[in-house]
Amino acid sequence: MNLAEMLSYADIAQLSNIAHTYDCECSTHSKHELIQSILSAVGRRESLERRVGEMGLDDLRFLNSLLFEKRAAYSLEDLTARAASAASGIGQSEPAEGAGAAKEAETDRPKTRAAKGRASAKPRASKRASAAETPPAPADPARNAIARFKRFGWLFNGFSQQTKYLYHVPEDVKKRLCEALDRKFRDSLELRGEPPAYRDERTLLSEDVTLLTRFVRDHDVPLTAEGYVYKRQLQQLLDALSVVEPLPGKSAFRFGYGRRYREYPDRFSLLYDYCFYAGYVEELPDRLVLTEQGGAAATGAVRSDPADIYRFWMRLYKIPVPNLQALVHWVMRLSGGAWVTVASLERVLLPLIRPYYYDSERDILERRLLRMMLHLGLLRYGETEEGEAVVCMTPQGRALVSGNEVTFEDALPWTFASVDSG
Repeated sequence: MNLAEMLSYADIAQLSNIAHTYDCECSTHSKHELIQSILSAVGRRESLERRVGEMGLDDLRFLNSLLFEKRAAYSLEDLTARAASAASGIGQSEPAEGAGAAKEAETDRPKTRAAKGRASAKPRASKRASAAETPPAPADPARNAIARFKRFGWLFNGFSQQTKYLYHVPEDVKKRLCEALDRKFRDSLELRGEPPAYRDERTLLSEDVTLLTRFVRDHDVPLTAEGYVYKRQLQQLLDALSVVEPLPGKSAFRFGYGRRYREYPDRFSLLYDYCFYAGYVEELPDRLVLTEQGGAAATGAVRSDPADIYRFWMRLYKIPVPNLQALVHWVMRLSGGAWVTVASLERVLLPLIRPYYYDSERDILERRLLRMMLHLGLLRYGETEEGEAVVCMTPQGRALVSGNEVTFEDALPWTFASVDSG
């Protein structure tokens, strides 16, 4: 639904809060006046841009987790997890919002039967003693963020009995926020002409699925006790693929990006895990073998769809990079029609990224995002005559990103196990 519809179902209290946030001059007793004033305030381009410009990094990351999903509703627990994932750390929330904002979000949850019972029970100690013994509840930054977005008119509770405890983002507000952020980000972009040389790896990853399955069909591929291909066979396999990668260094501490990521290069690790996920290869206790479906892939009778590999990558990388979908969409929007410098993309996107263990924000952007998008055929990667790194989205990349969605919760379970095995 759009903003006007959600405002019509909102109660006077929330409408008054939104109107106060936007300094609307209207009667707080007339729902019609409140709705008209809010629609006028939110519809002004400069009003929304000013609100976006004043946002802190935590709220900006939280907002980005909501902009590019097509889902209709979010539970309070889901929103709290997103806001907590976006938070920079304890002590960096807005203290002025305090426990009152957290309480505002908390009141949207239904009380359980046990909670109702505790609330109605008579306290054993006196009120004065209870107040002295119970410390005040600390402000919850995640709940504060949810409460702020409600006052901005960006989050609304449902209106039916089934959806009253779920949150919704108005579709037209989501579109305007995307446009406002797009204009803000483009101010920092540096555009360049087409470079004299660039890499374009469209179709190569799909072709390498066929090459990998053929290698397993035609060679004996023993596995170590831990389930990895031995280094000698691994090097032969890497040399047979379209893009040759060096083996990881002995000092590298690698985990979090796949089942076999610890011992395999980045691109090959994705390729191998995809073949395992698709059922093309099977890991026996002592060797890697081809399945019946893998045999069909080796002969070319079954072709791997680039869209399937892209969705698989999104699911695989969602744990270490929770806002991966938003980052991919921003790369598409900002480099979809022209070559842009990687340095200017870094200025725009690095603030949206959280480090992941030994991966810094720059590591995640350059190695986990841009380089993997190149391998997936989503990006062209080039260098200007002056030596500047530049990227441009491919037509295939625009089609894949626009037509595929991976939700916040949709991640492959083995990414958790890979952390422990690292």
